Amino acid sequence: MQQSVVARPIVDRQFSSAEIPDKNESYSSGVSWAAVIGGAFVAASLALILLSLGTGLGFSAISPWSNVGASASAVGKGAIAWLILTQILASAMGGYLAGRLRTKWTDVHTDEVYFRDTAHGFLVWAMGLVITASLLATAATSIAGGPARRESTGTTAAAETGMLNPSAYFVDTLLRSNGSVSNGNDVAVQAEVDRILTHALSQGAISSTDNAYLAQVVSTRTGLTQAEAERRVSDVFGEFQQSADRSRKALAHLSLWLFVALLSGAFCASYAGTIGGKQRDHVRV
Repeated sequence: MQQSVVARPIVDRQFSSAEIPDKNESYSSGVSWAAVIGGAFVAASLALILLSLGTGLGFSAISPWSNVGASASAVGKGAIAWLILTQILASAMGGYLAGRLRTKWTDVHTDEVYFRDTAHGFLVWAMGLVITASLLATAATSIAGGPARRESTGTTAAAETGMLNPSAYFVDTLLRSNGSVSNGNDVAVQAEVDRILTHALSQGAISSTDNAYLAQVVSTRTGLTQAEAERRVSDVFGEFQQSADRSRKALAHLSLWLFVALLSGAFCASYAGTIGGKQRDHVRV
């Protein structure tokens, strides 16, 4: 008995979206690193541009002449305000770009999308801060390494070292001659006096032994009497303490305002990331 084989036509079947196996979300990253890196470079570049602009405005506002230009207090307040503004603008721009350029997530809860956009903005701020700090540290290292590379030229190296050492002026003041005695100050004596003053500053007071020794050195080098030399040592060390205290207060205030500026930048970058993400999700293809 012969059986006939009937060929069945192949019918294309269209699967519904529910029947198509979706890729598990655990295999996809929740961070669009391309958008984060791009936003970080934009934030770092904009921060350097604004810092350069602020530096130019600051130098144009000050003057070496007395009663000309802005005061030191006004320049300091302006620098702090500009630093905060720089962080806000640069971080907000970088965070917004990261939120706007990141990959659009589908089938993700609204709260999760909001959290990811916030995290993208925060990552932009952190990476941009690292990039900016690295560039500034490299520039500072290159500038500070100049005197070491040019130490073969004695006068230039000594002048640059004096500018970098805050206690060099007080050492010169202590060993300043009245003109009746030839100036016999050498590098070894100045370095020893510098170390004694620095140690006394760290201890909060100069010991009687160091005071007597410095007075003897000053008397020998300057031609002053022992009593006058001791009085000069006391006066110069007091001025050195006041200068160090002013520097400490200025550094403390700068650190606190820098903390405020960086915190403002982190907040603005995170918030701008959510704004960019919302605008990205509202775009219809």
